[in-house]
Amino acid sequence: MQAQTSLTVLLLIAAFIHEGDAIWCYRCTSATPGCADNFNWRGIGFLGEQCPESNDICVKVTERRGAKETITRDCLSALNFRTDIPADKYEGCRPAAKDVRLAHYVNHTIKEHDVKRDFFTETTFCFCFLDHRCNGAGSLKTSAIAAAATLLLLLVGLH
Repeated sequence: MQAQTSLTVLLLIAAFIHEGDAIWCYRCTSATPGCADNFNWRGIGFLGEQCPESNDICVKVTERRGAKETITRDCLSALNFRTDIPADKYEGCRPAAKDVRLAHYVNHTIKEHDVKRDFFTETTFCFCFLDHRCNGAGSLKTSAIAAAATLLLLLVGLH
């Protein structure tokens, strides 16, 4: 009897969830105090922003060249101008895609423009969409573990 009641409550909750509600993500760069690798949301002074699209996901982009590291936290829709976004955008981290045609027709010698986007030797994209403000985590595996633990608790509670 209790399992049926729990299942009914879960179905009612699922029925009232609106699809149009967008995910909330942190939107900052490592130039902002508190937004570097040792993330501190109190340092950036806000709790994130709602993404513009209803099916958006949070992204953390880490770009490295030697000891220099740049971190960008944002919504995926705000980074659509980049051509190195991996095709696989499921939960987790993966290296950037290579665009061999990038700046193919550009012929100038101003290195600072970085038109070929080859200044950074290592670029990693971390995607998450299981919980709000999930791109603040140092390692995005914590949100997957939290989701798995929640699912396990629900399954144990139903039996």
